[in-house]
Formats: sequence, C-alpha cells, structure tokens
Amino acid sequence: MLSRQTAVNDRNAALSDLSTKKPFTAIGVRASALRADRILDEAKHTADPIHLIRVFGIAPNTAMHYLRAAHPAQFRSDPIAP
Repeated sequence: MLSRQTAVNDRNAALSDLSTKKPFTAIGVRASALRADRILDEAKHTADPIHLIRVFGIAPNTAMHYLRAAHPAQFRSDPIAP
C-alpha cells in the first residue's frame, strides 16, 4: 500500500498478494471493480480525457470509454452502428 512513509522509502518489504486481496474478499468486492468505479466517478466530474489518462494511467481509448459512460448526452451515437 502507498502511504507517506512507503512513498519515500522503497526498501520496505513488498506486500504479498494475500495481504492485498484479503480485505477486498472479506467485503465481497474485487479491487478491479473498485478501480473501475473510481474511474467512472472521476469521469462524472470531468469531461477531460487527458485528466483521466494522467491520474489513472489508462489508455486514451479507455478514457473515452469512461467519458462516454459518464456523459452519454455529450456523445452522439455511431451513425453506421447496426
């Protein structure tokens, strides 16, 4: 986990998979689902794909996917989609 102490000192022991997975399993949620929810929430507060790319380290296409989901009225549908 990242904290003020661990951010400046990379000599600490690495976290095990069990120590990071166990808290999420205990509450019945996947870490990836929490991350996706966090990105979507941030996308609801901004319409800037560059912001999402920088904050979450996601690809431009992924950023646009989240923005389309968060602001569907701002994007017109694909005119040639079936």
